[in-house]
Amino acid sequence: MYLAMNRFKIVLGKEEAFEEMWASRESFLDSVPGFRSFHLLKSESGEEFTLYSTHTVWEDRASFVAWTESEAFRKAHQGARGTRELYLGPPKFEGFESVQEIVSTGS
Repeated sequence: MYLAMNRFKIVLGKEEAFEEMWASRESFLDSVPGFRSFHLLKSESGEEFTLYSTHTVWEDRASFVAWTESEAFRKAHQGARGTRELYLGPPKFEGFESVQEIVSTGS
């Protein structure tokens, strides 16, 4: 399993616009081989910004890399440049290979 995360520092007061941008865009992820899940995470606001993170889970790193090189990736990110007023700097990418997983047994 591979987890791909991007951290976004969002200008205070722009949180609603940032969340709406993600909610209204077509991600094309559901058609990508190896994709498992996506989450948009919001932290508490600090004095300078609100921290968000996107978290995608992939079958493996190769599936994620294939996504980043695909036409679907280009389509999903084509409008991102027009929203720079929402951000304090560029997003920070972090990728992780899973080395341990504990799954609920339902008890």
